[in-house]
Amino acid sequence: MEIKVMSYNTQHCLNYVTQEIDYDIIADTIKKCGADIIGLQEMRNESETDGYDHQAKILAEKLGFPYYYFAEAIRFEGVNPYGNALISRYPLKSAETVIIPDPDPRGYDGYYETRCVLKAEIDVLGGLCVLVSHFGLNPDEHESAVKTVLANAKKESCVLMGDFNMHPDDPILRPIADSLYDTAELFSSPKLSYPSDAPDEKIDYVFTTSDLKVLDADIPEIVSSDHRPHLATIEM
Repeated sequence: MEIKVMSYNTQHCLNYVTQEIDYDIIADTIKKCGADIIGLQEMRNESETDGYDHQAKILAEKLGFPYYYFAEAIRFEGVNPYGNALISRYPLKSAETVIIPDPDPRGYDGYYETRCVLKAEIDVLGGLCVLVSHFGLNPDEHESAVKTVLANAKKESCVLMGDFNMHPDDPILRPIADSLYDTAELFSSPKLSYPSDAPDEKIDYVFTTSDLKVLDADIPEIVSSDHRPHLATIEM
């Protein structure tokens, strides 16, 4: 059985060209890519603030997918939920939000933000573990995030995807690359993911456990969000 997974930083469903929330362009991108399981970063959930809607639900309904989950990492101004999300063609056996511990003390002067890992078990062919995350910007945040995802990744039938805010040669990323298979190894030539109109860096990833056969992978040249999507087709 072939399953296409997709990691996509939506910048809260913002159309990169018009700079307006545009659910149709994000949903159309997912449809064009033919993804079955979609890990989304920079997603909003409902609040009383205008523009804060249940974005995962809205996209799932536009796609005709019945299964979705929002993982809250933070509430901006104390009321506006923000985090990662998952949309799936297949049922969710379970889904939970794992908060990535904040560095204490902070080792850098940069912007810090609490992050999380969305951890789900997909009910397909005995079960597929899916982790979705959006790492912070500072090296100590990266170290905490790497430890958290590896502590939650299963040794078999597991996919890890997200915007890691690290380049492939970053030594902090090495423990993940040593433990899991980087689907970008199947690219016919190097592909970059950000910014979507003229990418100059790769910070988006799809990793799998070694028992999953990866048939292909791609970062298509699509400008809808500020990131290009990262795709991989796996065989279970």
